[in-house]
This record gives sequence, structure tokens and C-alpha cells, in this order.
Amino acid sequence: MNPSSELDAIQLNFSPNDLFLLNLALALIMYGVALDLRVEDFKYLAKNPKGFFLGVFSQFVLLPFLTWCLILLMKPPPSVALGMFLVAACPGGNVSNFLSSLAKGNTALSVSLTAFSSILCIVSTPLNFALWAGNYAPTSALLREISLDYTDAFITVALILGIPLILGIITHRYAPALAEKNSRILKPLSILIFAAFVVVAFAGNFDLFTKYISLIFLWVLAHNFVALGSGFFTGKLFKLPLEDVKSMTIETGIQNSGLGLVLIFTYFDGLGGMAIITAWWGIWHLISGMCIASLWKSKT
Repeated sequence: MNPSSELDAIQLNFSPNDLFLLNLALALIMYGVALDLRVEDFKYLAKNPKGFFLGVFSQFVLLPFLTWCLILLMKPPPSVALGMFLVAACPGGNVSNFLSSLAKGNTALSVSLTAFSSILCIVSTPLNFALWAGNYAPTSALLREISLDYTDAFITVALILGIPLILGIITHRYAPALAEKNSRILKPLSILIFAAFVVVAFAGNFDLFTKYISLIFLWVLAHNFVALGSGFFTGKLFKLPLEDVKSMTIETGIQNSGLGLVLIFTYFDGLGGMAIITAWWGIWHLISGMCIASLWKSKT
């Protein structure tokens, strides 16, 4: 059996306690994101609909479609393809607003897209994943073997993301001073929190990561390039201002792989190809995002 095929057969070790901490960390991150959300963020969408709707299109329509095309071209193992479909179906990552600000992009657009995508993904993540994974024969067959309950997946996403978002918005509305204080603490911690539970996943499965990282690196590199290109060329094609293009590129290229890991360890028993590619995406998109944001910052 060649190394890439072996990925479909392995499972990563992740205890119930690890999974609980992963869920708690992700909920805390989403609460931190919501502390900065204001009614004005949603009003901005009505005043600037073009950038917003193109951002939603790039994130929720174009990226999953291009992921499907990339998988048809690269033909990775089914479990890896399943992980790529799941990453593409997740909303934007929690550090996208920081990176947009660093890149001197349109921070208001970035915050608005994060706010909307975090709410929309409660429905769109399970639907997009089911649609595209179900339309690729190898992953469709794998899903039938796993017998994923999409109703449970909807509930999980709603609980992990929906409740912290609502609590964060309520905190900002009725205790703005507390929200500002908590936001200052949680913003820098959010990257560290995510890094911590990726390290937990790595620590218990270090031998597997080192064995397959050369394969995974190329797949994630290509997929992340497609994600960033999706946002960039959509913005350029429709002649958006450079600030909007920057934010759209970052929003589409930075995915909430933490949510992907929660779903993988909850419903797919740590399926090797899925978990490894999603965990490495969580590291790589921070590297690529920081590089792009720093480059844009230095050029403007």
C-alpha cells in the first residue's frame, strides 16, 4: 500500500477530554469574535453591497466549487479529499480581521463578512460539505460507509458557533465596557488557543504527521493558493477597490479549520487524511496569511 492510500485507513488519537477542550476553545474564540460585532457592521452591508455579496460568493460558492475542481485534478485519497471539502465548507477564520487590518485592507468589510459568515455557516457548512463531497464518487462512497448524520452536524455547528456569537453580541450590547476589556484579552489569545489545540492533535500523533507531512504539505499549499486566488481574482474581476480586494482575499483564504477539526473528531472518528490535512491547514493559512498581509502592508 502506498503512503497516500494508507491515509484512508489510519485514525488519529484524540481523547474525549481533548475533544471537550477543543470545543471549549473554539467556543471561546467565537465569543471573542462576537464581542466586536456591532449593529453598524451589518448596516455597512446595506451601504456597500457589492463587496459584501462578492465576498459571500467567493467564500461560500466559488471556493467549494474550485475545491471540487482541484480534487478532480489532483485525485488525492478519499479521506484527504473529504478533509479538503470540509475546510472549504467552513467559514472564515477568526484571525482574518486582524490580518485585513495588518494588510491595510477594508477592515469594515472584513468584520462584516466574518459576522455574516459565522452566522450563515450554521446552515452553509453542513450543506456545502454534503453537496460537494456527495458529488465526487470516492468521497460519496466514504460518506455512505461513515453514515454521517447531517442533523447532528447542524446542531453541533449551531451550538459551538451560534451560542457564543449570541452571547458575545449580547455582552457588547448591554455591557460594552466588559466587552471591550474581554476583547482586548481574547484577540491575542485566539491565535494561541487555536495553535494550542492543533499542537494537542500533533502531540498525540507525531509519528503519523512526520510520515505524511510531505504529501499533505503539497495538497494544502495548492488548496490554500486556490482559496486566496478565489478572493483576489473575484475582487479584481469586478473592479473592487484594492482595500476590498485585500480583505476579500484574506477572508476567503483564512478558513476556520478549528471547526473542521471538531467535526472530524466528533463524527469521523479522527479519520487520518481528513484530520491531518485540516490540522496542517490551520497552521499553514496563518503563515500564508501573515506573509500576504505583511507584503501588502509594506507596499502601501
